[in-house]
Amino acid sequence: MGFTPDFLDEIRNRIMVSDVVARRVRLVRKGHEHSGLCPFHSEKTASFTVNDDKGFYHCFGCGAHGDVIKFITETEGLSFLETVERLAGQAGLEMPTYNPQDRQRSAQKKSLYDVMEAACRYFESGLAAQAGKTGLDYLTRRGLSHDTIKKFRLGYAPDNRSAIRDALLSRDGITEDMMVTAGLLIRLADDGGTGKPGTAKPGTAKSGTAKPGYDRFRHRIMFPITDRQGRVVAFGGRALATDAKAKYLNSPETPLFHKGRLLYNLAGARKASYDKGRVLVVEGYMDVIALVQAGFPNAVAPLGTAVTEDQIIELWRLAPEPLMCFDGDRAGLQAAYRVAEKSLPLLKAGHSLRFVRLPDKEDPDSYIGGHGAQAFRNLLAKARNLIDIIWDMKTVSVAADTPEQQAGLEQSLAETLSGISNRTIRGYYDREFQKRLVTLLGGAFIPDHSLEKSARKKNHSDYSPKPYDKKDKFTRKISLPGVKSLKNTAMFKVGNSGGIKWEKLLILMVLNHPWLIREHHEEFATTHFDSAELDKLRCEIIDVSLRESDLDRKSLYSHLLKTGYGRALKVIFEQGKSKLNRYAWPDAARQDVEQGWFHAFNRYRRIYDLEKELKAAEMDLTEDMTEDVFARFLALKAELENAKGQ
Repeated sequence: MGFTPDFLDEIRNRIMVSDVVARRVRLVRKGHEHSGLCPFHSEKTASFTVNDDKGFYHCFGCGAHGDVIKFITETEGLSFLETVERLAGQAGLEMPTYNPQDRQRSAQKKSLYDVMEAACRYFESGLAAQAGKTGLDYLTRRGLSHDTIKKFRLGYAPDNRSAIRDALLSRDGITEDMMVTAGLLIRLADDGGTGKPGTAKPGTAKSGTAKPGYDRFRHRIMFPITDRQGRVVAFGGRALATDAKAKYLNSPETPLFHKGRLLYNLAGARKASYDKGRVLVVEGYMDVIALVQAGFPNAVAPLGTAVTEDQIIELWRLAPEPLMCFDGDRAGLQAAYRVAEKSLPLLKAGHSLRFVRLPDKEDPDSYIGGHGAQAFRNLLAKARNLIDIIWDMKTVSVAADTPEQQAGLEQSLAETLSGISNRTIRGYYDREFQKRLVTLLGGAFIPDHSLEKSARKKNHSDYSPKPYDKKDKFTRKISLPGVKSLKNTAMFKVGNSGGIKWEKLLILMVLNHPWLIREHHEEFATTHFDSAELDKLRCEIIDVSLRESDLDRKSLYSHLLKTGYGRALKVIFEQGKSKLNRYAWPDAARQDVEQGWFHAFNRYRRIYDLEKELKAAEMDLTEDMTEDVFARFLALKAELENAKGQ
């Protein structure tokens, strides 16, 4: 079986080389490339690179070179046909059954590229002609320079029903059928007097006869849309007439153009996005052009529709965290919410979205024009994380005053979690949602009640965890008046993280430096302790510190002895004799104590996080016993043991 170049190109465009290579080679991203040890020869120093932008891998040591298709055939011993079948399945493409007509269509596409290029040149010349002066004046008023207009190949479609038709028919090899197929012309079947296209009554003399096509774009500024290779495949037209039915009109779907997969300025932004490590996503053509002119060449836009799943994947080819810069009105906010929710099933390690909020009634074009490039850079620096947008979407304007409303919010968050396919990312979102619910609801929410468990019910085929032993953990509450961010209530969960050494150290530091309780009360109050005895001691310390605002070391120690914690104190002070923990002792400088606190606190939290990741890896291992999953399990286990020992 043979395959047309178009079909193979579609596979290469949909599947990143790095995704396939990473299954066999540990890759490290360096700029716009990835590097690792070559799988084709033995080496100790990495000389193997993968470039997703150009779609190939190359080894500077042995000379191995190829694309995603060749990599599979070379490393797995599959035939070319078997490789294409596998990759087509991964890309969501049906294997074609080729016949002479298919080959004819492939040849037709090559001709359509010529048609679109000829049309683009015609529109460009139209903008420079006297008839296009209205369009040129409009672009000039919008602040576009001659170089920018030329760079984006902007043009003008005359106010004439047959201008492009007559112009291109005079050229060799271009037919009206080709222009209709390319989306430049609209051809209607005879209406048989009904006034509607293609509705003539059967049997009438003119039933089904084709009328000459007429121009789709008239009296509009023309924006050429190119594919990844920079070939013109479609147009967007901005109406100059104030009474036009549609302000913007795009080409229809054609053999060359699939608007849900392409992005405006994709070819122009690819290199800049790779070099800068980020890509800017705006809503319209003029926004893109204004940003590029202002020094942001890495700007792209969807093509008249909401951002699609295919476009999100395309964006991740350019940068791991695209910046979504939507308009500052309510519609822009809703667009941000839609793309945020749409991205959840696609999330993978290291890939997410960030969101830039423009002021109300501003878009990137107007903001750049009114405030300048530096002000826009300042906005980009304040971009918000995906989880912040999801949280806002689920909680803003949502009442949570009654148990029923609180349960409804919890269920809504659980449903959001169920939409995240990646188990590890889902676990992190679960933990973060729980933290935020503690702040939002205070004592109404108990962190031990995992939102992820509710999500698992929806993804039961994706989860089969072991039930927790009730002895492993418990939840308790204490009152914390004055801690506004926790709504006067904090939660304490005892897990099985095994970081008792660090729990003792944290308490030792508080005993010798009670001011830490005031400076870091939220951290100390919400940290999960493994030891029940140490947890009770910690709670007692917090209680007494809240009753006595000027608590010093001596009075704190005396109080704890009287309340029966002498044995625990002895164990803690015995551990504290280590010279490695000098920052915990009474004579340590305040600056050293602060640094020591952050070191101990972050180390303990890291142990807790690793323990949770290890549990998730254990679940994955029971469901998917592969080398990659097992290697991840061993790596996490080793990292956890290392964290406990440091």
